[in-house]
Amino acid sequence: MLQSVSLRDYIITNPVKVRPDDNVLEAMRSIIDNKISGVCVVDAEDNLVGILSEMDCLRAVLGASYNNTGIGRVEEHMTKENLLVAHPDENILDVAQDMLRKGNRRRPVLENGRLLGQITCRQLLSAVNKFQK
Repeated sequence: MLQSVSLRDYIITNPVKVRPDDNVLEAMRSIIDNKISGVCVVDAEDNLVGILSEMDCLRAVLGASYNNTGIGRVEEHMTKENLLVAHPDENILDVAQDMLRKGNRRRPVLENGRLLGQITCRQLLSAVNKFQK
């Protein structure tokens, strides 16, 4: 079964990113085109400022339809409070357990305050698969 290993070995090192002032429709295209469930939102220096999920986008679309308004910018719909992040040297098992407990599909990985990458359920499953062989 899965051994205790460093998260650094399994992160996506170049996750899909958007900016806070991007239009939600543009961010949705990135999510759809890349077949992912959400994106990291970063500022010009690659500091993580939020996360935009498929659910956030759906909420934005339905709200705009209901209110007969434009969908708006990413910063209006992203999650920006109490962001759960990981450090690349954390134990992959600990991160996986915490993600499961808190219902997260992805977790940004920061090093020295900057976005280094992202760990997702898919990467965690890949790690398990690797150790099964």
